[in-house]
Amino acid sequence: MPIPVPDALAAYYAKQSPEHLPWLRALPTLADTMLEQWSLKVDGPARHGMVALVIPVVRPDRTPAVLKLQPRDEENDGEPLALRHWAGTAAVHLLDHDEPTGSMLLERLDASRPLSALPASEGIAVIADLLSRLHVPAPPGIRTLTDIATAMLTERPLLNRLTNPTERTLAIACADATAAAISEPGNRLLHWDLHYDNVLASSRTPWLAIDPKPISGHPAFDLMPSLDNAYLTPTALLHRFDHLTESLSLDRPTATAWTLARTLQNTLWSLHDGETTLHPIQATIAHTLLSR
Repeated sequence: MPIPVPDALAAYYAKQSPEHLPWLRALPTLADTMLEQWSLKVDGPARHGMVALVIPVVRPDRTPAVLKLQPRDEENDGEPLALRHWAGTAAVHLLDHDEPTGSMLLERLDASRPLSALPASEGIAVIADLLSRLHVPAPPGIRTLTDIATAMLTERPLLNRLTNPTERTLAIACADATAAAISEPGNRLLHWDLHYDNVLASSRTPWLAIDPKPISGHPAFDLMPSLDNAYLTPTALLHRFDHLTESLSLDRPTATAWTLARTLQNTLWSLHDGETTLHPIQATIAHTLLSR
């Protein structure tokens, strides 16, 4: 039987990524092709996130794995390279990769046990430990934070679309911080999206990172996903931020600047989507860090 496209995944692509609808229509055929190419047997119902379809499978040697299928784009194109570079250290193992389609065969982790199941106060130590081991020198071929930050700053005029003057001032302060931080772009391999649902339990080690959107840059650009993963009071936010900066031995002003750059990035995306207000969590993070 062909692998069906989940309704929720189809709805996401129709609304947020219509340019990839041809890929989505071909997804059942792609799944069948990759199952045959790697001699895989389906071993349970498929799951999906925002973008990818993940199918639990068994390899010919009876090793459990997952087949991950997603359209190739700028954000995920470096995922196989990053996973190969990490070689299973703090991240899921890449078992095989089909370059033309971007399909990946990955080590199977325990999807029923994400880090988000733990209290955030406990999970932050896991995030800090994983980041400390993921932040190795980046290999060639990974998109750079310099290019990303430079492109963000060219879109600074979009901040005038924010209708609330206080929010607009806050967003401009984030742009100013980004402009100041760009002189220290860094060269570490960043995960970019290490929030609590992108960490799963594993039989070979307690926790492993999944689903990187790799960037070569400053480690502080990796803090935001674990800060805005759930609503935080300013006190809890600062505790989480301080834990990360201390564990990763980051200069606090630099860490603040690159975290504000992530607020700028998120705000620009919202403005492109037609929003005219600053997201409350982003506003809280920016205001708290700037007021310290």
